[in-house]
Amino acid sequence: MASLSNSISKGLLYSPELREYMLETFVYPREPKLLKEIRLITSNQPRCLMATAPENGQLIALLLKLTNLKKTIEIGVFTGYSLVLTALTIPDDGKIIAIDLDRDAYQMELQIIKKANIEHKINFIQSSALSSLDELLNENDNRGIFDFAFIDADRVSYQKYHERMLELVKVGGIIVYDNTLWCGTVAMPEKCVKETMKPNRQHIIEFNKFFASDTRVQIFQVPIGDGITICWQL
Repeated sequence: MASLSNSISKGLLYSPELREYMLETFVYPREPKLLKEIRLITSNQPRCLMATAPENGQLIALLLKLTNLKKTIEIGVFTGYSLVLTALTIPDDGKIIAIDLDRDAYQMELQIIKKANIEHKINFIQSSALSSLDELLNENDNRGIFDFAFIDADRVSYQKYHERMLELVKVGGIIVYDNTLWCGTVAMPEKCVKETMKPNRQHIIEFNKFFASDTRVQIFQVPIGDGITICWQL
C-alpha cells in the first residue's frame, strides 16, 4: 500500500526515507484519528501543500501540553489540521481565535470539529488577519492575554503579524511561525529556485534576518516540515 505521506511532499530532511521513518515510527502511531481524517481529506486538495506538516503538529501539541496553554490565536486556518490539533490539546475551558479569509476551507473541517465536541473552544473569524488583529488591539483588554499563537499565512505580512503578536501574546508566551525555511530554498542560490517560489522566498529571507536580531524574543529554528520557528516572548 502506498504511504500516506506520499501525497504531500513536504519535508526538509535530506533523506525522504528518513522522514518516512520518522512519520511511521513517531508521528502517525500517535496521531489522533480525527487529525488523520483531516490529513487524508486535505491530501486530495489542489493546495494540499498549505497544510501543516504532521510532524510540526506533533511538536505544537507537545509545546501546548508542556506549558498548559489555554488562550490561543491562529492566523491561517486552511482545512484546519493545526486548529483541530490545538483544540484537542488545550483544556476544555481553553479558547482559540482562528482567522482566515477562506470560510469554505474551514467548512470542510466543521463536521470533524463537531464530531470531536470542540466547537465551543473555537471562534472562527472570516477576515484579513491584519484588520482582525488591529481590532483585537483596539480593545485594550486583549493586550497580553494570549498564551500561544500560530502563524501560517501570507509570508509578506509575517513581520507585521509579529509586531502585533508581541502586543497580544503575554510575556512568557509562545509564538510559532510556519514555513520559515520555504522548502529549503532560503539556502539555495537564487538561480536554482523555481520562479513560483521566489517571491515568498525573498519575504521569508527578509523576515528571518529581522527575526534573528529581535532581542524581544528567544527563538529556535526547527528544520522539520517546511521549517518552523518557535519564539518565546521575553
